[in-house]
Amino acid sequence: MGSRVTSCPSCGTRNRVPVASPGRPQCASCHEGLPWLVDAGDVELDTALQTRQLVLVDLWAPWCGPCRMVAPILERLAVRYAGRVKVVKVNVDHNPVAAARFDARSIPTLALVRDGETVGRIVGAQPEPVLVQRIEAVLAG
Repeated sequence: MGSRVTSCPSCGTRNRVPVASPGRPQCASCHEGLPWLVDAGDVELDTALQTRQLVLVDLWAPWCGPCRMVAPILERLAVRYAGRVKVVKVNVDHNPVAAARFDARSIPTLALVRDGETVGRIVGAQPEPVLVQRIEAVLAG
């Protein structure tokens, strides 16, 4: 199971963020919540989804133009919702089991997952305000 290095939006300290953890990643220096954006595949997806946070699963492919348009939005959302939302990116070309699990017939497909259950689904590239509205609705519910 891998990890990713991210900078704390509060103090700038670089921290290693795991693919899976039961809690939420915090900055080693200032203890603020960290953006949690990780890559996962068929093998580690179940483990990556085991968190108390809302998980936004991004089913994408490198050749997909709309997927590339959504990627920087998801990075900003990971920062905006640090400590509240985990973003898990899944390349559907390399992970057909995950693609089938979330019924990704068109990409990008975004699945909102809470406690292992899909509670929302967004198909196609959507602007940031639409994604924020959908995330806020799930967080409020």
